[in-house]
Amino acid sequence: MAKRILRLMTELSSRKSISRIMGHFSHSRISRYVIPMFIRNYQIPVSEAEKNIDEYHSLNAFFTRRLKPGMRPIDSQEHSLSSPVDARITAMGTISSGTILNVKGQNYTVEEILHHSPHLELYKHGYVFVLYLSPTDYHRIHSPVTGVKRESEHIKGRVYPVNDFGMTHMPYVLCRNERLITYIQHSLGEVAVVKVGAMNVSSIQYTDESVNKWNKGDDLAYFEFGSTVVLLIENGTFTPREDLKPGDSVRMGQSLGELHSSKQKGNI
Repeated sequence: MAKRILRLMTELSSRKSISRIMGHFSHSRISRYVIPMFIRNYQIPVSEAEKNIDEYHSLNAFFTRRLKPGMRPIDSQEHSLSSPVDARITAMGTISSGTILNVKGQNYTVEEILHHSPHLELYKHGYVFVLYLSPTDYHRIHSPVTGVKRESEHIKGRVYPVNDFGMTHMPYVLCRNERLITYIQHSLGEVAVVKVGAMNVSSIQYTDESVNKWNKGDDLAYFEFGSTVVLLIENGTFTPREDLKPGDSVRMGQSLGELHSSKQKGNI
């Protein structure tokens, strides 16, 4: 019964109108008074922040803060795939005939996550990371590769929570929520960075919409409050680190594994 009530409350609070109200508050100057409590509750390492706390004039400004230079070293190996975010790995693994298996007990199709994009054929036998950002985490998203933007798609949707409760008890959150998808072509193939909105997220923003190419680790986008990134890697072009597993935490810039030409797949 309790789960059914929580699910009903989640359905009601997932409406965009509620998120807009939360968004207006988080952008307001009065919300700056919440920042110290927010820091205490989530044990946020404020020493990493680019500015002093009193320089952030709203909760949103603090939440989308940049870090001091050098706080997140980018893996220097030429063909490594770096984590685009600070996050916990919710799921990872090979995609089987277009199906992403066992994300908190649910299976997802690439077709649904990518909103029936023609790009989906590149990922039906690729690799996936589902990366969850908690309120504690740094919330900017960086390019996992050096490459150029092939396409971008913004899909309007709901704003269900992507925490453990939402992912476990709400059906198919990753393909029902708002998504901003960036397809990046790199020297060995393509990756899709799927930024999934969540409850109380007023928007997902590109850092600079005019930019169409990035070096690995460059600032790409940011969430206004916590959410998830689904990182898809093209068929046969990736070998993950052997020591990574679901539940592990990663930091932006850390290597997730090695990219390679699909022709080299059989030799690795």
